[in-house]
Amino acid sequence: MRRWGCFVASSDICFESSDEAPGPFYAGLMALPLESVPNLSEGRDAKALGALRDAMSAPARLLDVHADPDHHRSVYTLVGSGSELVETLVAGIRRAVEVIDLRDHVGAHPRVGAADVVPLVPLRPEQEPEARSAALELADRIGDELELPVFFYGRLTDDALEPAFFRKGGTDELQRRIDAGELLPDRGPNRLHPTAGAVLLGVRRPLIAFNVNLRAESVEIAREIASLVRERDGGFPGVRALGLDLPSAGVVQVSMNITDWEAAALHEIVERVAAEAQARGAEVIGSELVGLMPAGAAVEAAGALLRIDGFDPSRVLELRLLDGPS
Repeated sequence: MRRWGCFVASSDICFESSDEAPGPFYAGLMALPLESVPNLSEGRDAKALGALRDAMSAPARLLDVHADPDHHRSVYTLVGSGSELVETLVAGIRRAVEVIDLRDHVGAHPRVGAADVVPLVPLRPEQEPEARSAALELADRIGDELELPVFFYGRLTDDALEPAFFRKGGTDELQRRIDAGELLPDRGPNRLHPTAGAVLLGVRRPLIAFNVNLRAESVEIAREIASLVRERDGGFPGVRALGLDLPSAGVVQVSMNITDWEAAALHEIVERVAAEAQARGAEVIGSELVGLMPAGAAVEAAGALLRIDGFDPSRVLELRLLDGPS
């Protein structure tokens, strides 16, 4: 089976691999960078967002920033070597501690930290040891230099814990669980920072963060639909979903992470959300991509919606040019 990956906003990091012999898609490409997608608990204050963006801009390369006032959250897409990401993330998390105060924080998205979740993402499977090494170095520095408790999730844990495991009940409940000995930070102190909370640090595969906005009478409709599409409740494999209220936008939202786009096609998920919304007297008014997505997922959706037989990334001009002479 051929597997494709390419971040749409950066076609110079495309690749092709197979189950038998993973290899580079573009012959001139020496190595892919690692990716990191830190989620910070600030989505409203322009001055704070500017400071966070500046801190996240070097030495790693900042590809994208997505800020949402209702979620009160911003998402930064970075690429670089392991050492470049560690330096940039330490600077960004330090700035987050300076400008974010969780005591005053109210937003639709659950959180337990100013730098709530910080994943290191290998773009190819063979990069996972490098991602793990960078994540462990970052964890040490967050705990030692910034004195924040760090909890591991995803491929840094034997039982593949996810952020929701730590976020349930918020910061007060997380501190109670620490005090009761139910869990302990993997790095750093046993007390949450009074204004910055904790950091959830993990290693994971690339995912698609994707939201569908609905015009509906109640947020309960979004929550019902979220329960139907998420894997935990029998929906699509690899889909995590929440139903959220976005008061400033005047809509409700099915907010999703698609953790395996090859197992759950994005266009099929959207079709299911739209059908369930219509059955409940609601309508889809738009969708939203948070950060970047693999080109393979976009190509798959385009081929299905246009009903093009045999459509794959080799039929896309820019990706074909990267493939070199035929």
